[in-house]
Amino acid sequence: MDLSCFKAYDLRGRVPDQLNPTLAEKIGRAYVAITGAKKVIVGYDIRLSSPEITEALSSGLMAAGADVYDIGLCGTEQVYFATSHYGMDGGIMVTASHNPKDHNGMKMVGPESRPISSDNGLNDIRDRVLEPFANAPEQGRYETLEVMSAYVDHLLGYIDAGSLKPMTIVCNAGNGGAGLVIDELEQHLPFEFVKVHHQPDGHFPNGVPNPILPENRTATADAVIEHGAAMGIAWDGDYDRCFFFDENGRFIEGYYVVGLLADQFLRKTGGGKVIHDPRLTWNTLDLVKAAGGEAIESKTGHAFIKQRMRDEDAVYGGEMSAHHYFRDFAYCDSGMIPWLLIAERLCQSGQTLSSLIDARIEAYPASGEINRTINDPPKVIAAIEAKYSVGAKSVSFVDGLSVEFDNWRFNLRMSNTEPVVRLNVESRADKALMEAKTEELLQEMDRLNKN
Repeated sequence: MDLSCFKAYDLRGRVPDQLNPTLAEKIGRAYVAITGAKKVIVGYDIRLSSPEITEALSSGLMAAGADVYDIGLCGTEQVYFATSHYGMDGGIMVTASHNPKDHNGMKMVGPESRPISSDNGLNDIRDRVLEPFANAPEQGRYETLEVMSAYVDHLLGYIDAGSLKPMTIVCNAGNGGAGLVIDELEQHLPFEFVKVHHQPDGHFPNGVPNPILPENRTATADAVIEHGAAMGIAWDGDYDRCFFFDENGRFIEGYYVVGLLADQFLRKTGGGKVIHDPRLTWNTLDLVKAAGGEAIESKTGHAFIKQRMRDEDAVYGGEMSAHHYFRDFAYCDSGMIPWLLIAERLCQSGQTLSSLIDARIEAYPASGEINRTINDPPKVIAAIEAKYSVGAKSVSFVDGLSVEFDNWRFNLRMSNTEPVVRLNVESRADKALMEAKTEELLQEMDRLNKN
């Protein structure tokens, strides 16, 4: 049996050769055998294969003795919400996020929506799939569960509705599931929504929803300009990531959104801890300190960030990849809470999004993440370390290699999934220095790659 769909953090594979109903049924049985779960939330995204895979998964869960609570078509964060809100033993979301449309997958959590990854049960579930199963003495029950109203109430709890003012917001669901939530929230908010690629459609008529790809940003940017909107928001298919555009249609790097949300959240909570990834840090450190918070660095990746947030009881965590995590959301990531907070900030401050962001870009210009295909990533990173650690203010290995000087710093790390290295460079209020050092590092990497 092909089990290549099991990855480090979740399952993803091509349908039907890498993931299909037969395998999904066995995964359901294995999930119960390994976790001992008795009550499991199940939800699915807009992909055409999702209902059939979800039905098979549910059959496996019930055959192993677990009760299934089906929340239907939803986003990953609704499975997280329902699992923790209703005190379930676990949850499984059938989704392949932003993978090609002929793919599907699963994201699994345990009690309190704690992620199940390769290091805490996912590999055990994979191995258990290969063993024979006997039906449980008592078959589990199946019921549907309506969670949208409780979920929307929870989302609205993050903002002061009385401080909101009418404004136009462009929202691009990418034909994923986010539009269903916007339609519900719209009834409670004074905003006018310009809806782009709004209807859920697993055929993905406008391409797979992944706004991190520059070619997928045009529709949102154009609509912002055409309608004179205060901002634009775009989501991936299962809307656990959201991406922002200012009132000029400019795409905003996730790094600056992390700083803005950290600042906004700390103002609400009156301090607290914020978890961030090591790729770009200075802007976040600056804003967190100014807002009376404590910034804590964590290895990149949702399982690491969520665990560190629990350990530190952090109020918020952010990655520059557009994942944003909230303590009151079971320490999980949400693609809805961030835009609500930023919309509230625009209403309360009377400032434009560009004016909030421009000052931060000027203070800490950044390269954005640059990927380079490298034959031998460990060798190249070691050589860069040897060269640049001389005279450096600090060298860190929290995630890849981070080297810091007085006026500039960089992070260089290997991809977990492909032979590429990812470079991020930033400086203190000196764009020319940042650009020069970025070019210098790229040339050095290319030279090392050839030798």
